[in-house]
Amino acid sequence: MACRFYHDGCGDVYRDHSSSNNTHVRKWLDLVPVNAYKVHMQTDNDITMNTPETNPGRLTREAHQYYRALAAKDSRFDGVFFTGVKTTGIYCRPVCAVRTPRESSCEFFSTAAAAEAAGYRPCLRCRPELAPYAIQQNLAHAIWKKIADGALNAMNVEDFSQQIGLSSRQLRRVLLQEFGASPVELAQTQRLLFAKKLLQETCLPMTDIAFAAGFGSVRRFNALFLQRYQMAPGSVRRAADGRGEGILLRLAYRPPYAWDAVIGYLRGRAMPGLEAVIQEGQDGDQAAYVRSVRIQGISGWLKVSHLPQKNQLLLQLAPQLTPVLMPVLARVRQQFDLEANPAFIQSHLQQDALLAAQIQATPGLRVPGAFDSFELAIRAVLGQQVSVAGATTVAGRLVQRFGDTVETPLAAITRHFPTPETIIALPINELAGIGIPATRAQTLQNVARFALAGGFERLPDSTQATMLDNMKSVRGIGEWTAQYIAMRALRFPDAFPAGDLGLQKAAAQLSPLAASPAQTRWTEKQLLLQAQAWSPWRAYAAMLLWQSLNTTDSFSGHNAASKAVQKNKV
Repeated sequence: MACRFYHDGCGDVYRDHSSSNNTHVRKWLDLVPVNAYKVHMQTDNDITMNTPETNPGRLTREAHQYYRALAAKDSRFDGVFFTGVKTTGIYCRPVCAVRTPRESSCEFFSTAAAAEAAGYRPCLRCRPELAPYAIQQNLAHAIWKKIADGALNAMNVEDFSQQIGLSSRQLRRVLLQEFGASPVELAQTQRLLFAKKLLQETCLPMTDIAFAAGFGSVRRFNALFLQRYQMAPGSVRRAADGRGEGILLRLAYRPPYAWDAVIGYLRGRAMPGLEAVIQEGQDGDQAAYVRSVRIQGISGWLKVSHLPQKNQLLLQLAPQLTPVLMPVLARVRQQFDLEANPAFIQSHLQQDALLAAQIQATPGLRVPGAFDSFELAIRAVLGQQVSVAGATTVAGRLVQRFGDTVETPLAAITRHFPTPETIIALPINELAGIGIPATRAQTLQNVARFALAGGFERLPDSTQATMLDNMKSVRGIGEWTAQYIAMRALRFPDAFPAGDLGLQKAAAQLSPLAASPAQTRWTEKQLLLQAQAWSPWRAYAAMLLWQSLNTTDSFSGHNAASKAVQKNKV
């Protein structure tokens, strides 16, 4: 039987036994000079925030700018666009290490789904499934994000449409206009890329991979993989990383990434028994985040560490979490803010002299999210008017007394967070026994009822103002608590807890125009007025202000600081 060979766009040649007629080899790609690549930050912004295309999903306007970013292999554009190479039929990330093809051989797409809809196969070297998402604040991208997280794995298009408040026809039209692909095509692309990721990074059986990726059967998985990629799933298998116990997966981000600042923030707020930051490495100088996991009735654990040389996080998971890998990865990406585009955010915020110096001192600072919105909301309520250390202690008591036990290989992880049902069922005096007033215990139960009613579920058309109003309707949740939850758990980039004493003090310290030496902090009104210029990235500005206190206060939770500064800074 004759074999067909094809070039994967990366310098590697693969054999395909599916054809018995012809034998041919793809041409090597041409190397082009990249020394002249000079793009001002404004050009970066123009590329990142694309204007509508006449052909949705296919980026035809200003194609030369995309090509310049491709030739430079600029990591700032990773996930912002994908390049289809006409001579090979392969699509790649902008950071692909393959020799750059001629500009005439390239066409550019906003999503992997659009590239696959045009007939391209994913590159086996740069692996498009690793690219961070390029999320924009609009309805189409909010819907796509839910699909990418596996929404259509558990329901059909009609049910999904009803859940987000659209008809199936409206849903299809919105996605076609933005991405040039239907809901089913987007879902299929994400399933295939996720399956490809598992094939190349794990030793999981083919059946487990098919179901973890959202396919209803192994037969359907094999058929679609062969149809789209023109190869059998087994042909892309690679040797899995054998370090440690469990499943190891990699998650990419756009550099820079202020890992030390993010892990320090999480360390100071980790609830004992549920989560922790541990030290690893021969010298104990490598920090990793660990926690217990319970999703859809499946229990396990995870660990997140940093691979700075590869601009990736390394995620280690319990093997029993295999059936829920897709939602777990979605939550980890959210918790560590992996979709952020730091170049774009910083280019906006550094225009204000108040933040410019801190941006230079902490490039790539993210807004640490929450693995679970309910957990974060309870933690925020416990942090009202107390220090960070005090809130952490009380939260740890809540976990130890009312959380279910879990067995893990991690000594610091022994409990799950209490469920909303558990908190609601507790007598007020017993709940208050963790060291909080009865009124705050009642607020915890109010928050639990709100969570069970779907109050923390962010729909694609949910606005920040609507979500804030809904949260503030809960007795015991005020403006500061609602803004903090919106910022970290609901991922609104413009949320801003202006009533936070730490933010007010930081602004006063950084301001070159302080009213008087005696002014130790700004008023909430002053801070809100200054923050108008930071919109729509005020949440990132808040993190920069908190980080500026690191030299005098306990941003990372290590140093003792005055409660006057620490209050509300949870």
